[in-house]
Amino acid sequence: MSNAKSSAKIRLYVEHPLAEGQSVPLTRDQAHYLFGVMRLTESDAVLLFDGVSGEYRAEVAEAGKRGGVLVCAEQTRPLQTPPDLWLLFAPIKKARTDFIVEKAAEMGAARICPVQTAFTNSERIRQDRLQAHAIEAAEQCGGTFVPEVTALTRLSALLDDWPADRRLMFCDESRAGEGLTLATAGPGPWAILIGPEGGFSSEERARLMAMDQAVPVSLGPRILRADTAAVAAMAVWQQALGDWT
Repeated sequence: MSNAKSSAKIRLYVEHPLAEGQSVPLTRDQAHYLFGVMRLTESDAVLLFDGVSGEYRAEVAEAGKRGGVLVCAEQTRPLQTPPDLWLLFAPIKKARTDFIVEKAAEMGAARICPVQTAFTNSERIRQDRLQAHAIEAAEQCGGTFVPEVTALTRLSALLDDWPADRRLMFCDESRAGEGLTLATAGPGPWAILIGPEGGFSSEERARLMAMDQAVPVSLGPRILRADTAAVAAMAVWQQALGDWT
């Protein structure tokens, strides 16, 4: 087989078990993308991942307008799981919420949790659409794991059942300009909480400050937009306690 045929530049997430020799049927949308948009033909190669089995190089066995079949050749990368980090954020405008989900997936969140706070502007989300954005981000950044995007949940309800062993990096805009001591908190299960554009209510802030698991932090001398804060907080955490070290 020629190098042109054996090399693979396209990565695709599939909801199908992967293993050497495994046949993988394509959905109509996947077939349209591979054969109609990207113009692949039989014997062309594609990189597949399912979020569980790692990444596999597969070859086109059947190509059609409404479907097709790929066959896994060999594993190219094992599953690389991210640190046990959740990102909690209050949804904002549609495009900026999409941005938060995409960047959280790229930067190594294990779970992405939209939360309803007292001052959250958005009262609903499209969970399926946000999950699709997380999948696309994993496809593009070379990830082999896809974080779950959970349903929108009230922050108060989430805190009611908060795990005793999971620390919570509480990004508090009222602390702008204070020093950051995150690295002294230690490893283990973590979550990052980013508030809404209107900030946290006094009741929410008081409850968070009373939690033993909460680690209130400042993200520098300026108050950041919610989408900027999410990226900045994940970068700070990854550098101090995650898999960037």
